[in-house]
Amino acid sequence: MPEINFNIQWPDGTQQSCYSPSLVVKKYFTPGEEYKLAEFVDLSRTALNIASDRVKAAYGFPCGKALGQLQQIEFKASEYQKLSDPKVRFLDFTDI
Repeated sequence: MPEINFNIQWPDGTQQSCYSPSLVVKKYFTPGEEYKLAEFVDLSRTALNIASDRVKAAYGFPCGKALGQLQQIEFKASEYQKLSDPKVRFLDFTDI
């Protein structure tokens, strides 16, 4: 399966490189776009669960790395929930 990384910028300006075992994330995110925090988390949850399911269909088990990435995103996002209008900037995709 083609793997891909995607790079984001959190509301405080810190950047993070994230992992997906599938290119499906390209259907959910646009480089350069800003997403409301909750929307970004929802889209990440959908895309990374689909990616993990694709691994399961191909290899018989879900992708722990994709699910772990989702947990990291959810945990980090919780730090910004109290901000008035937190947004995540989707920077770009990086092929692995």
